[in-house]
Amino acid sequence: MFAFPRLTPSEREKRVERWAQDLLERFGVALEIRGAPPASGPILLVANHISWLDIVVLHAARYCRFVSKANVRHWPLIGPLATGAGTLYVERESRRDAMRVVHRMVDALRQGDVLAIFPEGTTSDGSGVLPFHANLLQAAIAADAPVQPLGLVFLQAGGPSEAPAYVGDDSLIASIWRTLCTPDLRAVVVFGEAQHAAGRDRRAWSRDLRDAIVAIRRAPS
Repeated sequence: MFAFPRLTPSEREKRVERWAQDLLERFGVALEIRGAPPASGPILLVANHISWLDIVVLHAARYCRFVSKANVRHWPLIGPLATGAGTLYVERESRRDAMRVVHRMVDALRQGDVLAIFPEGTTSDGSGVLPFHANLLQAAIAADAPVQPLGLVFLQAGGPSEAPAYVGDDSLIASIWRTLCTPDLRAVVVFGEAQHAAGRDRRAWSRDLRDAIVAIRRAPS
C-alpha cells in the first residue's frame, strides 16, 4: 500500500515477478520456462487458461499486464496482485465495455507494454484448448503489435495434472487446497514464436494462434 506506488515501472515489474515466484514456492509449485519470453514490449501474450494459478505462473515467468474479467479483482491473493500489476478489467457481458478495454489495450501497446489475454474466455481442465474469442486481438491489429502464443501445462510425476484446475462448479478454495496438497507439481510455460497479423483479420489470426498453442503444449506433456 505504501512502498509499491513509489517504485519506478521497472522496479514494479521486478517486484511483481519476485512476489509471484515466492508465492509459487510457498505453494510448492516448481516453474519451468521453455522458449524465449519477450525482452520488451509492445507485445500481446496469448495463452490457454486452466486455473486461477495461471496469473501467478505468467507473472513469475515474465511480468505482463493482464486483461481479465472484472470479478478477478475480488479474488483472495490473486486480486491484489492483479490490480497492483496494472490489470485491465473487463465486464464480459458488456460489448460496450469490451470496446472500451480494446481502446485501452491499444494505448498500452503503443506505450510499449507487455499485455496478456486468455482468449478462451474461461478455464478448462487442461486436457485441450477451447475455441478462442477474437475480439481482444483487434487491439494488436490496431496497434500493429506482435502477438506471442504460449502454452500452459501443469505436470505431476511426468504426466498432466488437473490439481490446479478451476472449472465448472469447482470452488476457488477447493482448487487452492488441491494445489497445496499435490506433491511435485510443476507449471510449464512454453513460449512460442511472436508473429504479426500479416493481413489476417482477428478471427483468422485467433484460429492460427490457437493452433500454435495446441502444438506447443504437446511437447511438455
